[in-house]
Amino acid sequence: MYHKTLSYRIFTIFNNTLLITLSILCLLPMYHLLMVSLSSSAPANAGLVTFWPIGFTFEAYAKTFNNANFLSSLGVSVQRTVIGTALAMCVNALAAYALSKEARAFRARGPYLWYFVVTMLFSGGLIPNYILILKLGLMNTLMALILPGMVAVYNIILLLNFFRTVPKDLEEAAFMDGAGHFRTFIMIYLPISLPALATISLFTMVGHWNAYFDGLIYIKESARLPLASFMQTIIVQKDMTKFDPEMLANLSQRTIRASQIFIGALPILLVYPFLQRYFVKGIVIGAVKE
Repeated sequence: MYHKTLSYRIFTIFNNTLLITLSILCLLPMYHLLMVSLSSSAPANAGLVTFWPIGFTFEAYAKTFNNANFLSSLGVSVQRTVIGTALAMCVNALAAYALSKEARAFRARGPYLWYFVVTMLFSGGLIPNYILILKLGLMNTLMALILPGMVAVYNIILLLNFFRTVPKDLEEAAFMDGAGHFRTFIMIYLPISLPALATISLFTMVGHWNAYFDGLIYIKESARLPLASFMQTIIVQKDMTKFDPEMLANLSQRTIRASQIFIGALPILLVYPFLQRYFVKGIVIGAVKE
């Protein structure tokens, strides 16, 4: 009877209308970029493209994928995202498992936890980080983009709160069967914690894929720049020297930039639907559990 009341129906209509409107507003910029990238140079430069391509052509995408610098940057971003996410999840999950134990099982839990929390409040700063990467010999390498942000304390806190929801009986049963901490972590904690792991994996993937500033600082060769840093030089700094001048004479810079932005955002847009069903559950349980 509750679901048939007039107030519930009004709320449902209002809520659905609001969510649909917000979804359309979020998708419109990407849709407009796609239409611009599929248009010819003259209408794109004149700002005539709105919701439909004018002079439909795939030439901007063809030229973008024929650009060696763009392809190398795309490869670097894929490597960074895959390797960086895998390493970060391993380190953060193991740290969260240890910190999720009670003080009687892990006596040094308190000092270690505060050691991590302090890093959320204070950081070394940009110059010390740069000097550290330089002294370690990591300049102009992929690890310079991965190692500095591999330990994310916020993600560790989300995971340890989720690990605390795992019934202690399962852990005790595993120990009675002869399993150690590592096997218990692999066989019990990880399968149960898929929502939290998927949520944090998504956070980490998006962070690595969209990061551009560290690439501008630590990478000196244009062929080793990640895609976000490469697009920053093209779109923000308007440095088009990485493209063939003959190609730019026949194409609009706006169509090329639109195609690059759309290609750069596409991987995350494709991955998110597969992780979305875990996303809300992982955030809620990891955030509110004591």
